[in-house]
Amino acid sequence: MDPQEGQDFMSIGNFAVGNTKERCTRSAGPVARSMKGASKPMKNGQRGFSLIELLIVVAIILVIAAIAIPNLLRSRLAANEASSVASLRSLNTAEIVYSTAYGSFSPNLVDLGPNGTTCSSTVVPTATAACLVDAALGQDPVVKSGYTLTYAAGANNATYSITAIPITLGVTGQRAFCTDQAVVIDVNSAGAACVPGTDPPL
Repeated sequence: MDPQEGQDFMSIGNFAVGNTKERCTRSAGPVARSMKGASKPMKNGQRGFSLIELLIVVAIILVIAAIAIPNLLRSRLAANEASSVASLRSLNTAEIVYSTAYGSFSPNLVDLGPNGTTCSSTVVPTATAACLVDAALGQDPVVKSGYTLTYAAGANNATYSITAIPITLGVTGQRAFCTDQAVVIDVNSAGAACVPGTDPPL
């Protein structure tokens, strides 16, 4: 090979290698700058929470929960008790109407309700399907709002009594309630049982 041609060939190779290095440097520039920026620590305004701060937040949440949860449970108990008392009043009213229409009190709560009928305007009420209460109260026993309501008819259906006992004492209700043909609602603070006329009136 001619010496001049060899020098020209080496010059072309050096030029190509130089251009390649320059292109690699340019393409790697943004990545290098990005990595350099990622390694910078966060500024004071961007720092995270410390362990002490997180513990304080957790403690505040626990204090709020300790105050709110008992109040929520008491509100639930009060709502269940109010619902059971309202149910007893509705059944007393239905019994008065039933006795007026059929000459005695109902033998059970089922007869006060639809008892399988639709209770529509075209259905004529009977002694076994008086349609005086809805299907929720027209069953025996009635399980509603955390209470079990049990009906007991006297001899010849001349008297009756209804008791409302919490399903889970202290959880679904705190007090027991009862009533009879005197239509006075009595209350038992212990909650396990209630006897109409014996326990004090509500």
